[in-house]
Amino acid sequence: MNAWDGISECIAVAECQSFTGAATQLGVSIAHVSRQITALETRLGSKLFYRTTRKVTLTEAGLIYYQHCRQLRDGLEDAERAISSLQDTPRGKLKLTAPTTYGESVIAPLINDFVARYPDLEVQCRFTNQKLDLILEGYDLAIRLGRLEGTPSAIMSQRLSSRRLYVCVAPTYLQKRGEPHSLSELARHNCLPGTLDYWRFEEEGRERNIRIHGSITANSGQALLDAARKGIGIVQLPDFYVDPYIASGELVPILTRYQPSDEGIWALYPANRHLSSKVRMLVEHLGRYLG
Repeated sequence: MNAWDGISECIAVAECQSFTGAATQLGVSIAHVSRQITALETRLGSKLFYRTTRKVTLTEAGLIYYQHCRQLRDGLEDAERAISSLQDTPRGKLKLTAPTTYGESVIAPLINDFVARYPDLEVQCRFTNQKLDLILEGYDLAIRLGRLEGTPSAIMSQRLSSRRLYVCVAPTYLQKRGEPHSLSELARHNCLPGTLDYWRFEEEGRERNIRIHGSITANSGQALLDAARKGIGIVQLPDFYVDPYIASGELVPILTRYQPSDEGIWALYPANRHLSSKVRMLVEHLGRYLG
């Protein structure tokens, strides 16, 4: 058995916690993955995984071996990136994550344009509102919105653009309930919360968080947007949700004198990716269009 045999399979099974998931990720059969892991365990003389019908987890030896294998794979990828950076044409694989709605509506079209221009590049996108561990999960690039808090030193960041929060309401709501003109008046209105139970404002140069409540709570901006458009209540949402509806008059921005400062839209990437031409050129592409 070659010393490198089974390493890709070991990493994939460890990260997917599944032989089926590993096989799908690697584009091989489940039987192939199982044979490679069994042969690897035999060669090492140690069990690497606990197997149940529901889940596959690493043993203590498996965790140690996986961590070393990840370093080997990352080193190989660094070597490939170093060669790739000598070329001006992005090629190979690039793994990216972005928030769901912003990723689908704004980032995805820009990625598609970039790949159309550089067909030798293969981009794997995952749109999720979870903040994934870029290094542990092998991501080359992440798009993050708002404030960057607790970013590890191994992660570099670059501001691409900004977003603005609007408090919006439909004219039909205003006709029924009237318009609040101060932050204290929000307590008498149907304010629809998202994942947080407060909204951010600025008053006389100071940030204020106002707790709100309403008849609908949702962890989806699209759901809140739909409720606002139907006149159910007031929402606070980023510009990329509401700009078209403000322009059409379907939604009206209110409390604009309390509007908080713009927040950043960021590109984050592991420090060892900054010399990669595909990451650098994609970040430049996104910054050019978002900015």
